[in-house]
Amino acid sequence: MGSLLIAWQLKSKNVLIVGGGEIAAQRIDSILVTDAHIIVLAPHGGLNPRTERLILDHSDRITYHDRFFVGVEELQGMDMVLTALDDVELSREICNMCRKSRIPVNAADIPDSCDFYFGSQIRDGPLQVMISTNGNGPKMANLVKKRLQNALTGIEGPAITKVGELRAQLKARAPGVGGEVGKRRMKWMTSLCNIWGMEELALLDNNMIQQLLDDGWEKDRVPTFVELKGTCLKPGFSRGISPTIGPVLGFATGILLTLSAWWIRRR
Repeated sequence: MGSLLIAWQLKSKNVLIVGGGEIAAQRIDSILVTDAHIIVLAPHGGLNPRTERLILDHSDRITYHDRFFVGVEELQGMDMVLTALDDVELSREICNMCRKSRIPVNAADIPDSCDFYFGSQIRDGPLQVMISTNGNGPKMANLVKKRLQNALTGIEGPAITKVGELRAQLKARAPGVGGEVGKRRMKWMTSLCNIWGMEELALLDNNMIQQLLDDGWEKDRVPTFVELKGTCLKPGFSRGISPTIGPVLGFATGILLTLSAWWIRRR
């Protein structure tokens, strides 16, 4: 059985979390990054310390109700519901209410009652990688996550951020959705990402972006990183030799001469 993996936009949406234990804390962590408004429903005595801390630290984003789930009226105005309960029967009951109200729902540890799953995730700035076992083995998803993390360098997130900045400025210069302009934009961006290395993309600054647009997009070509680096270096920098090499060599030479003089005097 397979699932459709999608990036669900929850900004300004209402997400109800029923429960206050460790799983609830994990759900809060996952939803906070989406800029949704979170409603937590659980008696205070059942709050996990981390759940309580998250509620206190994000009081502008989380509304907490110190009570049990009482009925279908709790679903009013909700865009998503997550149950994090030890009570399987109550979780199934809430799932049935959600489906009647056409609200997507996830029930912790009850895969057959879920409309969607929480996979193991890797995050690096705008980069998000999700690993799902479709409810078959959450621990296996975590093991795969560790393997993938070991394969990443840490430069991917910054590189994607810079590409996003370039793409935004390109769309401002050549606006339009679809059509010939849209096709040309996509082709040009694809060529750039194929020609430039990940480390080079991460080093993009605003001057280089402007030159890419002026000398690249406007002339229907993709300048290489070396071409731009040759004309985008800051004053005082030179290609090939770092500006710090001269002072370092001078300092080292001075030390050697001083030591030599001291050694000759001792002899």
